[in-house]
Amino acid sequence: MEINLIRKSGKFNFEAENGTGFKVELDAKEAIGGEGKGFRPMEMLLVGLGGCSGIDVVNVLSKQKEPLNDIKIKINATRKDEEMPPIFDVIDIHFDLYGELNMQKVERALALTFDKYCSVSNILGRSATLNFTYTIHN
Repeated sequence: MEINLIRKSGKFNFEAENGTGFKVELDAKEAIGGEGKGFRPMEMLLVGLGGCSGIDVVNVLSKQKEPLNDIKIKINATRKDEEMPPIFDVIDIHFDLYGELNMQKVERALALTFDKYCSVSNILGRSATLNFTYTIHN
């Protein structure tokens, strides 16, 4: 896995590109001179958490032959601002799942995602409290 970054403009605006050519822009917070031209690095960690856990939940529910029509994920996080570096303290992740889904199978999919499969949640869970909730929309 390789990621390359180039400085685009301003002081802290970078463009990251992966090996298959997908790109994303990053920037620092405005308080230190960022210009709001991209995700902040800590936001990218939350994007990774949402993507990783979402992929795993969809994969497990598919293997369980559950009729998942759609999924939406919302993440809220707080940081330990009094510490340096200010790492995440609590991360709440909520899944809105759409379809005629079995509640026990959804709970199993989420447990497997966070206990076994999602590498990002495993890493972030070592320093922050991760809480997950869900709502099934029939």
